[in-house]
Parts: sequence; structure tokens; C-alpha cells
Amino acid sequence: MPQFSNPFVGNVPDRKMTLEELVRAMRLNVAAEEDATSLYMAHAEATDHPLAKKVLIDIANEERVHVGEFNRLIQLLTGDEDKWLADGAAEVDDMAREVGAPAPATDDAPKTTVGSLKE
Repeated sequence: MPQFSNPFVGNVPDRKMTLEELVRAMRLNVAAEEDATSLYMAHAEATDHPLAKKVLIDIANEERVHVGEFNRLIQLLTGDEDKWLADGAAEVDDMAREVGAPAPATDDAPKTTVGSLKE
């Protein structure tokens, strides 16, 4: 588990965390979940055992859900996290257009279905 910026490694502090410390702790939790996801997917990719692969991928996907939960909590605690994430996404979209990458999907974009691919 990553240990950066964790002021309470293995110990419960003798006081409650401040809001800033709580947000920092949630960011650490996100990093830990991402680390676990990467580890489990690497193990799944390194085995041919069908049951082990299925279980590892399932657990990795559960970690991704946890990332979403922690990120939502961070948004609720900070009130402005979505703005920063949207700014970052817009920057990547701009770069993608510069290099001719496919346009990002939007909710307005027509959905391709099997039926729409038939002539």
C-alpha cells in the first residue's frame, strides 16, 4: 500500500482528523485501490487458470467501484473536485484533437448498435 502523505501509518491518531486530513486520507485510499487493481489485473494476466483469472478480474473490478466511491466522497467533502477533474478531461480532449485521436464519446453522440451496423 502506498505510504506517501499518510500521517497515521498503522496507528489511529489520538484525535479526529481535520477535513483537510480526511480528504488527504481519501486520496490515499484511492491510490491504494488503484494499486490493488493493478496488482490483481497483473496476476490475472499472468495466469491461464480460468477460475483464478475470473476471481482476480472480479476483485479488480470491485476495487474500481471503491475508487468511484472514494472519488464521490472527495467531491462531497471538497465541493470542487468535479471542476478539477473536468478541467483535466478537457485538456486531454484538446490534446486528442491535436493529434487526430477519435473524438470522446458524449451522451449526445449517436449510439452504435449491432442493428445500426447492418446495411
